[in-house]
Amino acid sequence: MTGSMVSIGECMVEMAPTQDGLYSRGFAGDTFNTAWYLARLMPEGTTVDYYTAVGTDGLSDRMIAFMGDGGVGTSHIRRLSDRTVGLYMIELANGERSFIYWRGTSAAKRLASDRAALAEALVGRSLVLFSGITMAIIDAEDRDAFLSALQTARGNGATIVFDPNMRARLWPDAQTMRDTITAAASVADIVLPSFDEDQREFGDTDPQATIARYRALGVGCVVVKNGAGVVYAQDGDEMATFEPVAVKNVVDTTAAGDSFNAGFIAARLGGAGLRISIEKGSRLAAQVVQKRGALVDIAD
Repeated sequence: MTGSMVSIGECMVEMAPTQDGLYSRGFAGDTFNTAWYLARLMPEGTTVDYYTAVGTDGLSDRMIAFMGDGGVGTSHIRRLSDRTVGLYMIELANGERSFIYWRGTSAAKRLASDRAALAEALVGRSLVLFSGITMAIIDAEDRDAFLSALQTARGNGATIVFDPNMRARLWPDAQTMRDTITAAASVADIVLPSFDEDQREFGDTDPQATIARYRALGVGCVVVKNGAGVVYAQDGDEMATFEPVAVKNVVDTTAAGDSFNAGFIAARLGGAGLRISIEKGSRLAAQVVQKRGALVDIAD
């Protein structure tokens, strides 16, 4: 399948630890990571763009150049002279990561403030991807308009993909997060949650309960990522499970879920069955976690 995709959210400066105790600079962010991998997986003729807001400073210039060099389109990205890009630092312990963020003046918080620019970025898209982090970082007064724009794109034929990606520290309180995640899922065709987050925030007893909750909102396809455990999914009447092969050498789990999303989307849009699409996502994530950083070279 070819077409025009856009992923929406925040790309940040990534400071990732190296083996010598220093840090290397990169650029990453959940929805951008998925776009970057999709640009490598989708067939020739598919356009994969990123929509966000950045500054007009040199670091923002380098970020946009990095995106373009990675095959991700940047023509709709907003440039704001009074803002810059956010930064995060990865801390690793036995392959598991934690993050320290500096994003107080991030331009991406205003990515939905220009309604006309957002609408233009969505025109003609076959697929639109966003996440719970996208919803958390944009200004609260822009959230309803943002979801309305996605609903319009959906009515015009776009498939809407949502990863709930819940980060409690980004929200004023847990109820606001749950209400917004629920509203966002309600405009999506595909939802890609992680069971540990949905269990913690919504009290789901098992992955099947997570599927049922999102399906009750009208979501057609729900794929519940489960770390190294069994993935459960339902798309319409089709149901599937998949147990990933254990990864013996986990180096850095950054972007494990983001890369899974890309592998799943690329396979599903290419006509693969539900279980095979899950397998493709899991295999891509397994490659990614064996290297440092969010964006790594992958095998075909």
